[in-house]
Amino acid sequence: MAKKEKVVLAYSGGLDTSVILPWLKETYGYEVIAFAAELGQGDELAGIKKKALKSGAVKCIIKDLRKEFVEDYIWPMLKAGAVYENGYLLGTSIARPLIAKYQVDVAHAEGATAVSHGATGKGNDQVRFELTYMALDPTLKIVAPWKDPKFTLTSREAAVDYAKKHKIPIEQSKKKIYSRDRNLWHISHEGADLEDPANEPKDELFVISRPVSKAPNNPDYVTVGFREGVPVKLNGRAIDGVKLIEQLNEIGGKHGVGQADLVENRLVGMKSRGVYETPGGTILMTAHRALEMLTLDRETMHYKQQVALKYAELVYYGQWFCQLRNALDAFVNVTQRNVTGEVRLKLFKGSCGLAGVKSPKSLYRPDLASFKMGAEYNPTDATGFIRLFGLPMKVAGIVSRTNKK
Repeated sequence: MAKKEKVVLAYSGGLDTSVILPWLKETYGYEVIAFAAELGQGDELAGIKKKALKSGAVKCIIKDLRKEFVEDYIWPMLKAGAVYENGYLLGTSIARPLIAKYQVDVAHAEGATAVSHGATGKGNDQVRFELTYMALDPTLKIVAPWKDPKFTLTSREAAVDYAKKHKIPIEQSKKKIYSRDRNLWHISHEGADLEDPANEPKDELFVISRPVSKAPNNPDYVTVGFREGVPVKLNGRAIDGVKLIEQLNEIGGKHGVGQADLVENRLVGMKSRGVYETPGGTILMTAHRALEMLTLDRETMHYKQQVALKYAELVYYGQWFCQLRNALDAFVNVTQRNVTGEVRLKLFKGSCGLAGVKSPKSLYRPDLASFKMGAEYNPTDATGFIRLFGLPMKVAGIVSRTNKK
């Protein structure tokens, strides 16, 4: 009797992977090893091992990756200032390479020949998972059911029917069918009524933050301390990254901070609408940006803004394990050497406003910035500077006036 091949499935216990697990077994005869990553998704992993085994997995491996997620993935992204299309803080995007990395590790440890995921053929996640597999072990076979002609569950409604038929416990129903992804950094919402951008998100959609209309009438203030671009203190006390984000999620969520409603351009070509909750991430991004205003010189800051856009694309496109991202990290780390100090923020009715920033490495000089003229700045120097700086425009103006005559 031939030995069955093993496949490692990225298993969340959500609708897609809940039906894919038994499908892999009954369609291809795989021994399915379910791999679940603890990334701070609340109580979603409760009972997941029992569910995976009951659904046909030969083994379910759960690994707590929160510390690595924060220190090796979120912090580099934060230091880079990476935001996709002005509003998406890349919560799902940044998690996928880490999950896929450990899938490859599990495949090696368990003697599996294949890895699998539950991402659809229309989304970005399929790219993020598969690029990581290819980068870390191109010899592994990639099994992507949503792109398999034998996979007939071409809608979430069909997946719900399959789950009921196979007696697989799921939270979704045909009336409650949002596609959600949650981790320490954020939670995303897609599908159902959100597929029409004309529909306002319902209050009951939000999970880790309050609707702004139900936020408190009084603000809260938080102070975040940074050392070389990395947040290390909350309200004056040292704190590790996981607890820091958890606490900022709680207080930011209370005030409805970090809610984003976006129609974004997916890598595969179409536009999609998503609603995101990123309370702690929004606070940290706002604080980090404020500290850089004080500590980066003009040329570095402007060039870093360009790098941030490219970095965001690399994360969104799933190119975490590429040489360019490593090279950009080297640049970013140099820019962060002086990004040390404290930022005070005001949280109120969905907003995260700057309430003060200070740094021992500050380049801000009150005597230079003041409207009062002093010995440190000779305004007559500006006359010659402006003449030289504006010379190309002056010449163009002369030519334009001459040609009109």
